[in-house]
Amino acid sequence: AAYKATKLSTRHDVKTNGQVTIEDEEQDDIAAGPELPLDQEDAVDEEGRFFGGGITTNTADVLDFIDERDKDDVGKPEKFDAAWVRKLALNFERRISKNSELRVKFEEDPQKFMSSEADLDTEIKALSLLSDHPDLYEEFVKLGCVRSLVSLLSHENTDIAIDAIEIINELTDEDVEAEQQQWDSLVNAMLDADLLNLLFENISRLDESLESDRAGIYHILSVAENLSSRPGIASSIFQNTSFLPWLLKRIETKEPTITQNKQYAAEILAILLQSSPSNQSHFIGMNGIDNLLVLLSPYRKRDPSKGTEEEEYVENLFDCLTCVVDTSTGKHQFLKYEGPELCLIMLREGKMSKSRALRVLDHALGGGSDGAAACCERLVEAAGLKATFAILTKTKQKLDRETTEHILGILASLLRSLPADSAPRIRLLAKFVERDYQALSQLVGIRRDCVFRLRPVDEEIASDRASLDATQQEDRGDEWLSRRLDAGLYSLQTTDVILSWLVAEDEGAAGKIKALLAERDESLADVKATLKEQLSGMESSAETADADAVVADMLGTLVGFL
Repeated sequence: AAYKATKLSTRHDVKTNGQVTIEDEEQDDIAAGPELPLDQEDAVDEEGRFFGGGITTNTADVLDFIDERDKDDVGKPEKFDAAWVRKLALNFERRISKNSELRVKFEEDPQKFMSSEADLDTEIKALSLLSDHPDLYEEFVKLGCVRSLVSLLSHENTDIAIDAIEIINELTDEDVEAEQQQWDSLVNAMLDADLLNLLFENISRLDESLESDRAGIYHILSVAENLSSRPGIASSIFQNTSFLPWLLKRIETKEPTITQNKQYAAEILAILLQSSPSNQSHFIGMNGIDNLLVLLSPYRKRDPSKGTEEEEYVENLFDCLTCVVDTSTGKHQFLKYEGPELCLIMLREGKMSKSRALRVLDHALGGGSDGAAACCERLVEAAGLKATFAILTKTKQKLDRETTEHILGILASLLRSLPADSAPRIRLLAKFVERDYQALSQLVGIRRDCVFRLRPVDEEIASDRASLDATQQEDRGDEWLSRRLDAGLYSLQTTDVILSWLVAEDEGAAGKIKALLAERDESLADVKATLKEQLSGMESSAETADADAVVADMLGTLVGFL
C-alpha cells in the first residue's frame, strides 16, 4: 500500500506537557542537583525488580561479568547469537530498572531522571536489530523481555511508550523474514502481556496535533494491521478493546485535507472487517453501514483528487461497505439506510464512484438470502434496471473485466431472486427484449470473448495433464483453476447461467440466443456443457455449504431446460 512506501521519520522534538523529554547527550553538562554516587548506576530495589521487569541482584552480577568480558572483545565483529540477545536483554532490563528507580526517588525533580530516560530511549531503539534476526525471537521471549517491552506502553512519558510501540511494529511487520513459529512465539508473548488493551489505551492520551503523537497513532494502526494477519487476533481487536468505536470516530473526523492517519484508519477498518465474520456483525451492530453511506454520499458526483490520501480513503470506505453487504444482516441494513438508491445515483452521475458502486450492488444482490431478494426488488423499484442495462449496452468502448463481472453478477442475481411472474421480474425480462434483443447480443459477444481467451489455456492444461498421474493432477488442480479464472471462466459461467434462464422463460429470447450462437457454429449444447462442468465441480467438493447446494439445484434445473 502507498502508506508503506514512505517511512515515517524518527521523532525529533518531544512534548513537555507535564512530561520529561528525551534530550541529546549534550544535556549531560547541565548541573542537576548533587551527583549520584558511582555505585548507584546499578542499584536495585529491595524486592529485586522495578517497573516493567527490572533486574535482580544476580542479574547485576552477570552484567558486571559481561562488561568485563566486552573489554576483551573490542574491535571484533559482532556476532548475533543467543549470547548477543542475552546481553541486549540484560542492558534493556537494566535501563528500565534504573529509570523506574530514579522516577520514584526524584518524582518531584524530573531533571534528575532525565538522563536515565534518554538511556532507556537508546536501549529501546537498540531492540530494532532483532527484526533482522527473527531466529532469536524465541530466545528473547524466554528471557522475559517481551513483557517488559509491552509494559513500557504504560510509561508515564508517552514518548517512551511511542518508542516501544514503534519497536513492536518493526518486530511484527510482515516484511520481517520470520518463520510462523517464531512470529507466533513473539506475538503470543505480547498478547499474554495484555498488548491489545495497552496498545489502544494509548490512543486516548496521544494528541495528533503533535508530530510525535501522530507518528504514535500511525504505529498503533500498523501494529493492528500486523496482528490482523491472524483471524483470531483480528476478532479480539474488535471485541475486547475500544478500537472499533475509535476507528469509526476517526474516519468521521472532519479535516480540510484527508490526512495519512485518517486514510490508514479506514484501511485498517477494511482489513479487520474482511478478516473476521464476527467483526462484520460487531460493526453492523454499531450502525456502521449508515456511517459509511453518510461518508460516501459526498462522492456521488464529486471525485477525490487522483494520487491523494483522499482517493485511497474513499477506496477503503467502499471496501468496507462491499464487505459488510455480503452478510444477510448487512443487506437489510443497506436497504434500511437507502444504500441501493445512493449506489444508483453514483451509477448515473459518478465517475470514480461508478465502478465502486457497481461492485457494492453486485455483492448486495448476491447470495440466496431473503436480504438478497429484497435488494433485488429494491433495485427494480428504484429504476435501477435502466442504469444497469445502460452500462451493458451503451458503452462505446469494450467493458473492462471487473465491470463485466459485476454487471453479469447483478443480472444473474436478479434472475435468481426475483419471484416468478412478479412485476419486477416481468420488467427485467422486458429489458432483454428491448431494441431487438440488444442485451442478448452483448451477452453472446461476452461469451465469445471468454471462450476465445480460455481455449489456449485449456489446451495448455490438457497437455500438462497428459503427462501427470492422478495424484499430481490433484496437486495442480488449484493452479489450473486459477489460470482458467484469470482467462475468464467466471464470466463464461455466469453468462451461460443468464442465457439459460432466458431460454427457460422466454421463447423469443430462446430463438434469438440460438440464432446468435449459430453465427459461430455454436449451440445451446455448448451452454449446457458449461453448466454441467460447473455443477460437476460443486458436486465433487467435499464440503458443500447450504448456499452452494441451492446453486447446484438451480444449475441442475437449468440443465434440464437446455
